[in-house]
Amino acid sequence: MIKHLCSLAGCTLLSTVILSASAFAGGSVNIYSYRQPDLIRPLTDAFTAKTGIGVRIIFADKGLEERIRAEGANSPADVILTTDISRLAAAADLGVTQPVVSATINAGIPAQYRDPDNQWFGVTSRSRVIYAAKDRVRQDTITYEEMANPKWKGRICTRSGQHVYSIGLIASMIAHHGTQGAEQWLTGVKDNLARKPAGNDRAQVKSIYAGECDIALGNTYYMALMLTNEKEPQQKDWANSVKVLFPNSDDRGSHVNISGMAMAVNAPNHDNALKLMEFLASDEAQEIYADTNHEYPVKPGVAASDMVQSFGTLNADPLAMSEIAGHRKQASELVDKVRFDDGPSS
Repeated sequence: MIKHLCSLAGCTLLSTVILSASAFAGGSVNIYSYRQPDLIRPLTDAFTAKTGIGVRIIFADKGLEERIRAEGANSPADVILTTDISRLAAAADLGVTQPVVSATINAGIPAQYRDPDNQWFGVTSRSRVIYAAKDRVRQDTITYEEMANPKWKGRICTRSGQHVYSIGLIASMIAHHGTQGAEQWLTGVKDNLARKPAGNDRAQVKSIYAGECDIALGNTYYMALMLTNEKEPQQKDWANSVKVLFPNSDDRGSHVNISGMAMAVNAPNHDNALKLMEFLASDEAQEIYADTNHEYPVKPGVAASDMVQSFGTLNADPLAMSEIAGHRKQASELVDKVRFDDGPSS
């Protein structure tokens, strides 16, 4: 395995060559990924074992779309793997994806999680749930709308409103309540914050553990990753202090977002890229995703991990990912308009 660092457009990229492409009779495929290589290596290993096609992963925490566009026709990118509908839609808007028409992919991935123009496809889903302090929050049901209720004043923690996970939830609120309704809701949530939005989803759980707030927004898979974290066992203590509440379970369902895939616009290994994408929509790959990353498989009939199932039953909002993507600009504008990231006004 070869690792090296390179700089492009102000971001640090980690290039991981899993094995020399020449070692595989089936050729190779290049992944540009916002997902850590270790998280997807079980999938690529299984794909290589099944097809004989080697996989190379280029990882970054930002700037991959711009890199592909800058590389132009000479880009080695075949498949883009990313972690949010906003990033998938942004890649398509930037013109660095191409449509993929595959009966195999469409059979494995429901229409709700596919771009109507076939530019991107969800491969897993995660729900934006409420982490709640076990010893301070007695209720076992909640809605997103309720987060604006004054009873939660000074009791809510969350990450930045401009983070893609937050934008997805706010965009879904726009879809359900209109821009004005979503603005009123976001203002109410801001007024109920315990502090300025900061940190990642794990940090919100730590804040609840520390008594800084009572409820927080977070993705389901983070809870599972914390509960199984042997390298940083203190995270188990944080996670064991909270319970997972699935908002709006009794009505429209809980907001979900996706991790997804797209074929790069100039994919030099087009046929191998298609094979990889079809594999990611298969039962085998969906089961690996569920077991290793603790995300929900999008393919019907494939179960979530036992850990994730222990959190409760997910009643997913049927809102199409493409509709959420269509409201992401408005969502970002609302965050700035209500000055959400400034935190509570008093």
